[in-house]
Amino acid sequence: MLLLPADIIALLAHFAPLFSRRTWRHVPILVAGALLAPGRRMVSSALRAVGLAHVSTFQTYHRVLNRDRWSSLGVSRVLFGLLVNTFAPHGPLVIGIDETIERRRSKKIRASGIYRDPVRSSHSHFVKVRGLRWMCAMLLVPIPWADRVWALPFLTVLAPSERAATRQRRRFKPLTAWARQLIRQLHRWAPERQLVVVGDRAYAALELLDAVRAVATVIARLRLDARLFAPAPARRPGQKGRPRLVGDRLPNLSVHAADTAAPWTQLTIPRWYGERERPIEVLSRTALWYSTGFPPVPIRWVLIRDPRGHFATQALLCTDVEADPHQVIRWFILRWQLEVTFHEVRAHLGVETQRQWADQAVRRTTPALMGLCSVVTLLAHQSLGSTSPAGALRQAAWYVKGAPTFSDALALVRRQLWTQMIFPTSRGAPDLVKVPRAVVDHLTDLLCYAA
Repeated sequence: MLLLPADIIALLAHFAPLFSRRTWRHVPILVAGALLAPGRRMVSSALRAVGLAHVSTFQTYHRVLNRDRWSSLGVSRVLFGLLVNTFAPHGPLVIGIDETIERRRSKKIRASGIYRDPVRSSHSHFVKVRGLRWMCAMLLVPIPWADRVWALPFLTVLAPSERAATRQRRRFKPLTAWARQLIRQLHRWAPERQLVVVGDRAYAALELLDAVRAVATVIARLRLDARLFAPAPARRPGQKGRPRLVGDRLPNLSVHAADTAAPWTQLTIPRWYGERERPIEVLSRTALWYSTGFPPVPIRWVLIRDPRGHFATQALLCTDVEADPHQVIRWFILRWQLEVTFHEVRAHLGVETQRQWADQAVRRTTPALMGLCSVVTLLAHQSLGSTSPAGALRQAAWYVKGAPTFSDALALVRRQLWTQMIFPTSRGAPDLVKVPRAVVDHLTDLLCYAA
């Protein structure tokens, strides 16, 4: 029986009621193995990492993902509560929503489809890739010891393509429908908190904004040619006919962007996409966004212009018409942290390296690895919250870090696991004098196959 550190056991104990007693015995081992395993994150590599390659009942660990009964949604709710209580106990909850493509070529995966590769494609070059499309919700919160905002994943859902849904004989749901369900689910989990949802242009859809504006504030990109209208005029006494939905048509945002007499406001935004400070010019007003066949949605639009001329004028929308334009911009630029998290989970937690084919295992493995990123952050926060973060930094003469990154947090958690599981010490003799030969062989084996 493996002996995990007490702080890791205390954190994982919050998830124990979601599993049966027989299943829960294997869950901490899989979590520790996924954290320690180099390269591919398969069940077999997780067992090798914790020294259980000799266990003949290895199939019971596979059944945790492809057969045992437990709810991924329940795990997400517990993880969401832990993140909120630790990093965002007060104030609005800023949630980032985005989708990512997990490249999987196996034709045995029924939910896989053909999608546009966002990394290799450009405006003039289109690249297709086969894989799984995941929609992920992340909590955007400042990490005290990291001196920056991190995007912490807690809820990841599979959003198959229309062809994959037809192949599985399921009803196809577009991304806006998945986003509507996800946002309303978050409102049920935290009904007393203000939700601020940040997304890209794909979530600037009238049906989505109208469906969730009562429970959340949505911030997304807006087209410069969006059809904007003034509020509908008041009805006259005795006036017949249907009431008007909107008033007169307003000029397009491109007209405002070209207006030299517009009252632009000078602002300085800190941490603008990698820059410490960025001067911008802002123009903001309110309007009704309306298109035939859809309900009108009151929005505050924000035009952003670069006085240096490095990027083109862009527009944002916010469903809270009373919101401060400066705050809207500060919330929206946090969305870039989602791309950073997608890179981290691929580089350090093995997303896209798993090899499950069963439908149940496919739907569970990637959300589990995404949630493992938040678990690592929580574990690192327990250690770095009371000590100096400088001790967790991996420095070099050619690369000086000012604050820990996710790789440092993962290394800190791994060091705790190795110290407790492989190099156990007693209270009377805290210094280990001799290293057992089995431990040396195990570490040598891991290092030889690390690449």
